[in-house]
Amino acid sequence: MTDGPKLLVVGITALDLIIDVEDFPKPNTSIHMDSMLHLYGGAGANVAMVASKLGLNSTLISAVGENFKNSDYYAALNDSNINLDYMIYVDGESDATAIMVNDNNSDQLTFFYEGASKYLKYHEVPVEALSQVDLVHLATGDPDYNWKVSCKAKELGIPVSFDPGQDLNTYSKDRLKQIITNSKILFGNNYEIDIILEKLNLDIDGLLSIGPEIIIKTCREHGSFIYTLEGEDSVDAIYKPAVDPTGAGDSYRASFLYYYLNGYDLKEALKLASSVSSFIVEKRGTQTNIPTLEEATSRMNDFFNIDD
Repeated sequence: MTDGPKLLVVGITALDLIIDVEDFPKPNTSIHMDSMLHLYGGAGANVAMVASKLGLNSTLISAVGENFKNSDYYAALNDSNINLDYMIYVDGESDATAIMVNDNNSDQLTFFYEGASKYLKYHEVPVEALSQVDLVHLATGDPDYNWKVSCKAKELGIPVSFDPGQDLNTYSKDRLKQIITNSKILFGNNYEIDIILEKLNLDIDGLLSIGPEIIIKTCREHGSFIYTLEGEDSVDAIYKPAVDPTGAGDSYRASFLYYYLNGYDLKEALKLASSVSSFIVEKRGTQTNIPTLEEATSRMNDFFNIDD
């Protein structure tokens, strides 16, 4: 790794298969597909890829299939200078795979095969990996493994950021509270933050009191809000028509953490995150339109009227 802050990302590495059809087929029938794209995805890998492209030293921990090391996806992650030394290879299993089928009415059906990712919870936390980084980000992934990592990071004095994402419903109340208590930063969209507050029977101030120093709530085109013990602030969204919103949240987390770990003001980190995520939605796939830092800051400066 080069000099500079170091980030460890724990989460899923998956293959995305995006299919377009005119209409969903009825049971026991078949239809022709208008298009089919094979793309790279998974919340953990998405965060690591965006963070690395922006210039952050990134390490990724995911459970993947036994042949992943020979795949193009492995090569792409490796070529992006992501440290893959702590990846977990599961014998007899394939990589996690998401199949998303879209019809002409903009409705979507999603099928997710956990594959190797479901075995992550059976593995020990690599203390060596944690001890080398400045922050651990827990992306969408196994609740039990995320809990183990959060506990070990707290024991080692390594700050944690936590994004339960679409797996929020898989966390028990106690497990969710334990991980949040161990975390310094909590990410969620408006729906997820509301669910967390309801599940833990807390308001924002109560949530801040149990552990996290920073809570970030994203509201898509309505911008994002940040809550700290000092108060609340917000930043407008840089709106771009969404060709595909998948992965925007992961890129938002990665770019916020890039500025945060490099000592920028929290509100500036929100602005960069808004800029980076606006690029992601402009093309299909979660990793197909990752901007460079220069591209992201240029769009950010133009939108927020910031002098270079």
